[in-house]
Amino acid sequence: MNDEQQQPEAVPAPGRPAQAFGAVADAYDRGRPGYPREAATWLTGTRPLSVLELGAGTGKLTAELVALGHDVHATDPDQDMLSRLSLRLPDVRVSEAAAEELPVPDRSVDVVVGAQCFHWFDLDRALPEIVRVLRPGGHVAMVWNERDERIPWVRRLGRILGGTGEPRDWTTLLSTSGLFGFVDETSFGSWQTLDRDRLRDMVLSRSHVRVQDEEERERVLAEALALYDGFGRGWEGLQLPWSARCFRAAVVPRRGADLATGAKDPADDAPAEQAGPGQDAVDPPTDDDTGTLLIDFR
Repeated sequence: MNDEQQQPEAVPAPGRPAQAFGAVADAYDRGRPGYPREAATWLTGTRPLSVLELGAGTGKLTAELVALGHDVHATDPDQDMLSRLSLRLPDVRVSEAAAEELPVPDRSVDVVVGAQCFHWFDLDRALPEIVRVLRPGGHVAMVWNERDERIPWVRRLGRILGGTGEPRDWTTLLSTSGLFGFVDETSFGSWQTLDRDRLRDMVLSRSHVRVQDEEERERVLAEALALYDGFGRGWEGLQLPWSARCFRAAVVPRRGADLATGAKDPADDAPAEQAGPGQDAVDPPTDDDTGTLLIDFR
């Protein structure tokens, strides 16, 4: 898949339970990339806010939100994932909860944010629930880390991993729901140092790999490790390029009281230069995937 089309996981059927990662929480935490601080800032703004995080997992995005000074309430349907988050961020309030039933009062948070998770939700239930808990002028924000497969070896890795589904058009889904206004979109590039062990963890933490039978799972893992070994990087590792693709949209005014408040969208506090067109992680390399160009050059 190319950078514009790929989904980080195969798209599950609506309502499918999202407790797919608890058994590999440690591998998920070690193998998955984090999120750029610039992305977290764009998603939530620069001044401290009340933030409800959905699908918080082991706290990859949570750590960035806390560092920005936000009051974060992290939720996830998998207690094993939340336990790992609490080890990293013991002062963060956590709740075992799904996006379709949020454990917070009406109009109580400024931002609802989720990383690598909205494709798991039953949106017919989750989006109205998000609207319920948002204050007037609040907004929803979401981000996905996507591999930049313009680089030949990364494209080869993507073919080995497989498990891709049809991408969802999040701009259309939000804007046509009648619940949110204009949808902003941008992206931020980053690099992950990927040694052999982290590559193993990344492969084994992917949901579609976990559900495969043992023989198929071992085949995928062996091919991924063989690709890594072929570059002879050893302990130095490879630099895997990611693009954090971000979306945000303000909740539409509800009833006359919302219109009377003149509430401001907290996203307006994001630095202006971060709200423009997406930022490319790297320049395009060759058209085929046989070379080793741009393996680890920044």
